[in-house]
Amino acid sequence: MMQRRAFLATLAASLTPRLTWADVGAPAFLAAGKQGEDFFLHGLTARGESLFQLPLPGRGHAAAAHPKMAEAVAFARRPGTFALVIDCATGETRHRLTPPDGMQFNGHGAYTLDGTLLMTSEVVAETSEGRIGLWDTARYSRLTDWPSHGIGPHEIKRLADGRLAVANGGIQTDPVDRAKLNIPDMRPNLTLLSAEGALLDQIELADLRQNSIRHLALHGDTIAFAMQWEGDPAEPVPQLGLWTPGSAAVLCAPPEAEAFTMQGYAGSIATTAERILITSPRGGALMLFDTGGSHRATHHRPDLCGAAASGDAFTVTDGNGAIWSASDDALTPLTANPTQWDNHLVALT
Repeated sequence: MMQRRAFLATLAASLTPRLTWADVGAPAFLAAGKQGEDFFLHGLTARGESLFQLPLPGRGHAAAAHPKMAEAVAFARRPGTFALVIDCATGETRHRLTPPDGMQFNGHGAYTLDGTLLMTSEVVAETSEGRIGLWDTARYSRLTDWPSHGIGPHEIKRLADGRLAVANGGIQTDPVDRAKLNIPDMRPNLTLLSAEGALLDQIELADLRQNSIRHLALHGDTIAFAMQWEGDPAEPVPQLGLWTPGSAAVLCAPPEAEAFTMQGYAGSIATTAERILITSPRGGALMLFDTGGSHRATHHRPDLCGAAASGDAFTVTDGNGAIWSASDDALTPLTANPTQWDNHLVALT
């Protein structure tokens, strides 16, 4: 009898019409944040107005937006203790994803173009060996996992042709307290996988192997990557790199007078057709570069981190509740509310 009831419930759920993002106000972005002692996932307009606010069981990090339905996966701050599949129309948590024993989510995920698969950034807890989890989104059942071909994968991005870019940060961390265990020997890399998980290409920064590759944005076939320096803080290093698979990486340094502005830490990255933006909550700044990697502007604001593009415009968030529009000319306020915005602003594209 119980099996029959479970089957009928599954059948009924599968027959229920699923709403699209247009049905929930066509949000431009998703963002996690904190209000008081409570944590939420917000759907935001291009001007930073909140269309919906859904509770989370703890601090969120990034989210993955289903390409067709008003459904999102909210990931915990790493090491991940939750990844929730949320119906953004009803607020219902449809599924709570759990990685296999001995593994942890690592803050990010991405859907395939048709939305039938979810890919999650994961690590083997004891070693930080990287894995990419694959989930069938019909019921969010675990299918398999692929090697990420590195230590500590963080952000992953699906290219338009189905290939997957993986930022392997290179840092082995304690599975409980996040202590960094291998800084002298770390080897970050940027990896390109096929749509079937095969290793296609990979780069390492041999001369800057303590520059952890963390976050990614796409500009056509070029992968822009943001880095966090774990070496000597007195050494100025770039926090932005560009890589077109099949060629060498290009590192993009700001002017010498601004070499320490980011304090060795880029927290988020976004691209438009003509610009690349990186933020630094540690430095209280953002920088804009052209797509060739030349610095164009720097703007200052405490605790800037979340960044995303909508069309040709950049939107950024800070930990004090403000949302801004960023251009070469200015950082312009859009909205402010009591939410302390977390690390990332995820564009719905």
